[in-house]
Amino acid sequence: MESRSVDRDTEIIRRARAVLADTRHDEVLLRAVLSDLVEAHERTVERTGFIEVDAETGADPLQQASERIQSLEEEVKDLNNALDHQTRLMNYSKDVQYRELSFERAKLELLVRLGIGMASERDEARLLDLVLEGAMELTNADGATFYLMTEQEDALEFRIVRNTSLGIANASEPDSPLPFPNVPLYDLETGVPNNSNVVSAAVLQRETVNIPDAYNSQDYDFSGTKRFDEANRYRSVSFLTVPLTPRGGSVIGALQLINATDSKTGEVVPFDEEIQGFVEALAAQGAVTIENQKLLKAQRELIDAIVELTASAIDAKSPYTGGHCNRVPELAMMLGKAAHDAKSGPFADFGFAGDEEWREFRIAAWLHDCGKVTTPEYVVDKATKLETIYNRIHEIRTRFEVIRRDLTIDYLSNKLTALGGDPVADDGLRQAHAQLEEEFEFLADCNIGGEFMAPEAIERVKKIAARTWVRHFDNRRGLSQDETLRLQGIPPTPVPAEETLLSDRPSHVVHRDPGDITRFRDSGFKMTIPENLTNLGEVYNLSIQRGTLTDEERFKINEHIIQTIIMLETMPFPKNMQRVPEYAGGHHETMDGKGYPRRLTRDEMSVPARIMAIADIFEALTASDRPYKKPKSLSESLRIMGHMCRDSHIDPDVFALFIDQKIYLRYAEDFLDPEQIDAVDDVALKAIADEMSAAMAASS
Repeated sequence: MESRSVDRDTEIIRRARAVLADTRHDEVLLRAVLSDLVEAHERTVERTGFIEVDAETGADPLQQASERIQSLEEEVKDLNNALDHQTRLMNYSKDVQYRELSFERAKLELLVRLGIGMASERDEARLLDLVLEGAMELTNADGATFYLMTEQEDALEFRIVRNTSLGIANASEPDSPLPFPNVPLYDLETGVPNNSNVVSAAVLQRETVNIPDAYNSQDYDFSGTKRFDEANRYRSVSFLTVPLTPRGGSVIGALQLINATDSKTGEVVPFDEEIQGFVEALAAQGAVTIENQKLLKAQRELIDAIVELTASAIDAKSPYTGGHCNRVPELAMMLGKAAHDAKSGPFADFGFAGDEEWREFRIAAWLHDCGKVTTPEYVVDKATKLETIYNRIHEIRTRFEVIRRDLTIDYLSNKLTALGGDPVADDGLRQAHAQLEEEFEFLADCNIGGEFMAPEAIERVKKIAARTWVRHFDNRRGLSQDETLRLQGIPPTPVPAEETLLSDRPSHVVHRDPGDITRFRDSGFKMTIPENLTNLGEVYNLSIQRGTLTDEERFKINEHIIQTIIMLETMPFPKNMQRVPEYAGGHHETMDGKGYPRRLTRDEMSVPARIMAIADIFEALTASDRPYKKPKSLSESLRIMGHMCRDSHIDPDVFALFIDQKIYLRYAEDFLDPEQIDAVDDVALKAIADEMSAAMAASS
């Protein structure tokens, strides 16, 4: 509607111009046009809001409109000026906020970077360095000191001292502490808290202390600082001391920063309170990391102590193997280091990657015989064939005594009957006694054991065993529960009972649980497992052809490696110690796959496991505390190991390293008796190792 009105008024104005331009001046037409113009003007005024002409003042509405437009233009100009001013303020504020955000972001990024670095750092000295350097960078400090609590928690010791201007960068070492006295937390005589020293006060009060100017401070004693400044031509002004407090824990130290420096002017300024918050956050994070490191170190030391205690307990269990679990790790570490240091040859690419892998190997060496805790000591220490918890030769001797007396009694009875009988009877008794004594001596010698027992000797044992004697006392009284169970199903023999001198009775046999064999097989163990758990038969034991152990007892001793593997594989070792069972459990395997318990071949064994085997064998050969053998000399032990190398029992490369680096001699000088150390033919032994190494390489 309004648009049509504007068009109409525009047409009226066009017509009016045309009429006014006409020279004829038609009065009627002019009046009509004027009337139309008045109406058009009124409508225009109405549309634009102009005020009509005031009849009294004669104000021109066009002039009023012009003035109003001018007024509006002034208002717009003022508004534009105000807008420009606000824009400038906003831009300035935005720049300030951007700079502040950039500053905060830089500090946060530094904190994150330091946090990541601290979390991955394992060395305590380097960890303290990270915290101190980070704090100096955050605050642009010229100097800093790191204090840690003493073990007694009654003083603070200097651990790191830094000063950029003076070129000081000193750190405490375990055998070389910094030459500064500890800061006591309490007076040594009165026990009063030491609040005069700013560091001890911050630790005792567990609060950060920010001092703008130490020389104007009345709260703390800075006399020591002033003496230091005078001696070094330095001036310590601003101080920021932050206690190191882990979450929920006691204070473990303090971080003190000196002389915050303006990055633009280089002037010493007070420590900014906003930056103080960042330093406190860094100190808290560092305190947690340091405390965690201390806890981890304490846990490692505890685990290592338990491991060594276990090994020592195994050695202490048997006086005849005492020291074995302590000596094998020493020898294994010597061999391991030689292999690790090799720059050429078969071990050029071998090495332990850091302290954790060395520790893994060392713990495996300490625990290589931990399964012996399950082996009865009377089996480990079995020095004679008839020995169990005691040497049963004493029982047999008693039976010989009984038979001897029976012979004497029979003779005297016959003599009394004959009254002065034939002297031949006296000779017969003496001969019977002599034969009895000789037979006992034979059995006693058989009991000792040796390298080989001839078949005819075994037959004589059986013949002597057939002698009889008469038992008059009940042999089922005073028995243990286990002994009683073994007699179940065996009818008792009424007394007096005639018994053989030696016997293999059913009660001597303890049967194995059939499930044992299944469990061993399922676990990958490939050893030959005897049907019986134990066989105490007297003839059976005296007929042992080599040494003093029965098949059952030999398996029981060898079973210690099975128990070692089972025990270690069930332990929740961390990731960096997952190979302990493998290292410890392979020292009875042979390179040809005929060892035990899993019959692994050389290619299936790691270098540390092969090292462990040689360490275990050499220690056993040279040990001087075994009841069943004399200690072997150095040359004899190595000659035996040379044969073992030729028979593919031990690794030729490790054996060559053992000989070439003279590790055997270093070990001998530390652990063998001087009379055991003799000349060794290194050349011949090395030749055997090289020959076998080449043969294995050719066959692989």
